[in-house]
Amino acid sequence: MNIHEYQAKALLAEHGAPISKGFPAMTVEEAIAGAKQLPGPVYVVKSQIHAGGRGKGRFNGLGDDAAGGVRVVKSIEAVEENAKEMLGRVLVTHQTGPEGKQVNRLYIEDGADIAKEYYLSVLVDRATGMPAFVVSTEGGMDIEDVAEKTPEKILTITVDPATGYQPHHGRAIAAALKLSGDTGKKAAKLGKTLYDAFLATDAAMLEINPLVETGAGELLVLDAKMGFDGNSLYRHPRIEALRDESEEDAAEIEAGKYDLAYVKLDGNIGCMVNGAGLAMATMDIIKLNGAEPANFLDVGGGATTEKVTAAFKIILSDPAVTGILVNIFGGIMRCDIIAEGIVAAAKEVNLSVPLVVRLEGTNVDKGKKILADSGLPIVSADDLGDAAKKIVAEVKKAA
Repeated sequence: MNIHEYQAKALLAEHGAPISKGFPAMTVEEAIAGAKQLPGPVYVVKSQIHAGGRGKGRFNGLGDDAAGGVRVVKSIEAVEENAKEMLGRVLVTHQTGPEGKQVNRLYIEDGADIAKEYYLSVLVDRATGMPAFVVSTEGGMDIEDVAEKTPEKILTITVDPATGYQPHHGRAIAAALKLSGDTGKKAAKLGKTLYDAFLATDAAMLEINPLVETGAGELLVLDAKMGFDGNSLYRHPRIEALRDESEEDAAEIEAGKYDLAYVKLDGNIGCMVNGAGLAMATMDIIKLNGAEPANFLDVGGGATTEKVTAAFKIILSDPAVTGILVNIFGGIMRCDIIAEGIVAAAKEVNLSVPLVVRLEGTNVDKGKKILADSGLPIVSADDLGDAAKKIVAEVKKAA
């Protein structure tokens, strides 16, 4: 689960991170009221969406020459003008894709005297299974270009959770940022603050970009992103309450209600599979046969008729889907039960696209007979390779 910048900053401030004063705003009136509580004379009006690249983003309908999703202004009147222009519009960045995201919230923040920008993040290093700091002197909007063109400017500092954050980690962070003296000590201290916040909130990612050094030599968290391990949210009801469902895919939200693991993709063949590894293999073999999967959907080991019906509805909610491949290995769940669920679901949703089903495992013959006797145009497959070929052929035939 991700949260907005202003929410992440509030959490980090509770742990002692240095942030500028600011106020969230859902309306133009709230934006004006927030700005009036800031000292000025410089204000920053920031679009709040779950995507990076806001500063270089462009609003639909304003033209390529319009200012981006983060704007520096010098009057309350300018805050009002920009809030009116930004709220309710769709902001397109390199991370949102061409469809963009609608801006429903703003963050009105006090301006900062920026002398230098840095990059500092904490995440889980999958290679070591440990938290790691990713550090660079090249912070700002173009960190992706730095990673691509000059990766040597990005350093990784791993922290063993058995010993935790130690003074040498702080010195390493300061050295990587090329900071010394009092500012270097502040960088080391900030590293400890971020590490503690990362662990305390069960975060999966905490990114500060940019971390800035002011003209007075202070460090300031100018932007912050936080994402959390969804499996840990039961321990953090206060963080879960920060969830903004308008930023998430509606189908993924619906899938969560039925304990289905669903991720929308860009293809046209819907997939319903039990088991994450089998789901990945199913998507791969669809691509191998020249088509593209429309989703990842894992119904889990205990698929019920209700779950299967919900899965069909979620898959078919994507208008791009022109065919469905069901690939089930009946281990814990018997194939005849799965088949009954597929038939019931297909009838309930009034299935109108080709459906290929591959069943294997316990009571597979009973399952196949149920499908054959259903009276529905369900195509059975003998194995995964056969299933992929058949669904691709059926979709082409129906086109």
